[in-house]
Amino acid sequence: LKLIFLQSSYFKGKVGERRVKSASSRLDSNQYTIFHDVTLPTADGTTQIDHIIISEQGIFVIETKNYSGWIFGSEKNRFWTQVIYKTKNKFQNPLFQNYKHIKTLQGLLQLPLQYFHSVVVFADDSTFKIQLPANIIKDYQLNNCISRFEETLLDAQQVIDARCKIEDHRLQPGFKTNQEHIQNLSKNRG
Repeated sequence: LKLIFLQSSYFKGKVGERRVKSASSRLDSNQYTIFHDVTLPTADGTTQIDHIIISEQGIFVIETKNYSGWIFGSEKNRFWTQVIYKTKNKFQNPLFQNYKHIKTLQGLLQLPLQYFHSVVVFADDSTFKIQLPANIIKDYQLNNCISRFEETLLDAQQVIDARCKIEDHRLQPGFKTNQEHIQNLSKNRG
């Protein structure tokens, strides 16, 4: 039973999120406010955002993927493919997934879309077999990716307001919220 859990997509996802959490912890806390594992209510249930980083340079919305092997897909493909030896697994295009996260945050924060930065972070042991946009990176590239944004988009009060709105509207992190989110996903697929 323990081996099955360690091989589950849930466990692998949490390991990937922990790697990103560790990388983001090295960002300057005076400049960046970081949220991890944020579940927000939506019109059709909930959306779960792996990481949100707020700064004067904008709102970074981070989707984490802890996949190994070769990764195939493009910006426009609805699904991407993971290949390990001869085994192929399809997964939702993380750019599409993150766009839903951004639209939810945009509705909550009432900020223009250009204030949000979509970042998809893959574990270091995956190999891209495609040309990807600059916002799809490996976990060790996260801090460099974020620090290259230099244009000021938000003033200090907007940063505080964004942080407060997320804190006020996020569902209580934990097992119960995760289970309810999984049920919402299943209901919406069916």
